[in-house]
Amino acid sequence: MIVYPAMDLMGGRCVRLAQGRFDEATVYAGDPAEALAGFAAAGAEWAHVVDLDGARAGRPVQHDLVASLAGRAPLKLQVAGGFRDAVSVAAALAAGASRVVIGSLAVRDPAAVRAILAANGADRIALALDVNVVDGAPLVATAGWTQSSDRTLYDVAADIPQARHMLVTDISRDGMMRGPNLSLMREIASRLPHVRLQASGGVAGIADLAALAGTGADGAIVGRALWEGRVDLAEALSLARA
Repeated sequence: MIVYPAMDLMGGRCVRLAQGRFDEATVYAGDPAEALAGFAAAGAEWAHVVDLDGARAGRPVQHDLVASLAGRAPLKLQVAGGFRDAVSVAAALAAGASRVVIGSLAVRDPAAVRAILAANGADRIALALDVNVVDGAPLVATAGWTQSSDRTLYDVAADIPQARHMLVTDISRDGMMRGPNLSLMREIASRLPHVRLQASGGVAGIADLAALAGTGADGAIVGRALWEGRVDLAEALSLARA
């Protein structure tokens, strides 16, 4: 399993949100480039970088910063936040990002996402499906979690069968450190065996990562627990590689 240390950027600063609420941002000290260097020094090969301003605006807002980070980061960057057209995806990849994450567009215009996958290759694109579990059904939220849809994660996946990377966030767990939704991740891994699943939301400690590895998830996003010192990245990486 790949551990993706996560860095969320708002106004050029490293922050974390609680359940996607922009009015509940915790600002962390430190330069983003130095943070990425620290991830690499701990042994990480990937980092997950989110332009929160872009997620809210519906277009990449911090492109110059993210491009600068991607161009000189000592590890691969998976970047997210406001990528809703082929042009912005191509720009991020050209700037040095190794993978771009597409969210709302997968629900609104699956044909466009299929075209982006065909143009760039399935390994360079990940679908981000952020869900609210309602009566057992993982319903996908859009527009930076501000809008709900009546489509399940499986509906969206069926529309884009070419997708090979999928990042799934249980919104109720994100930033709350109550533990990941293991049953959801286990179900997704079972129903979509062709997808490399990245689990996001709720990781509070090393035990949660060990539990996620047992669900069949191929990756885990670690954010707040890492920034607050509850997870040692080198230890997490060692566990994931065992």
